[in-house]
Amino acid sequence: MREESVMSVMSGHKVKKLREMAGLSQGQIAQFLDVDQSTISKCEKGERQFQVDQLEQLCSLFGCELADLVNDEMEAKPLCIAFRGNAIENEDLIAIADIHKIALNLVQMQSLLERVISVES
Repeated sequence: MREESVMSVMSGHKVKKLREMAGLSQGQIAQFLDVDQSTISKCEKGERQFQVDQLEQLCSLFGCELADLVNDEMEAKPLCIAFRGNAIENEDLIAIADIHKIALNLVQMQSLLERVISVES
């Protein structure tokens, strides 16, 4: 199996796990990414690859780093909470993704600040 195929399968399995942890359907993810539900199914099975911009959107939605999805050595550590119920609209997912982007940026800034402080000490 080619390295690209292995990465595709790993990314797909991780996305499926995060999607299920969040309580979202493939249809909801498909609407969020503006693709067909069959595309999500194929990507989760490793039959097709997510595009990088789609992975970035999913990272924002689930509150994780891109490296968490593409690196098979890393376990994804999402910020997300479980989104229970089918009443969640696409606009809600977009807002959640925006909030997670802000939270991830805050985590990165705190990490940078800690490194600067440790260097100055």
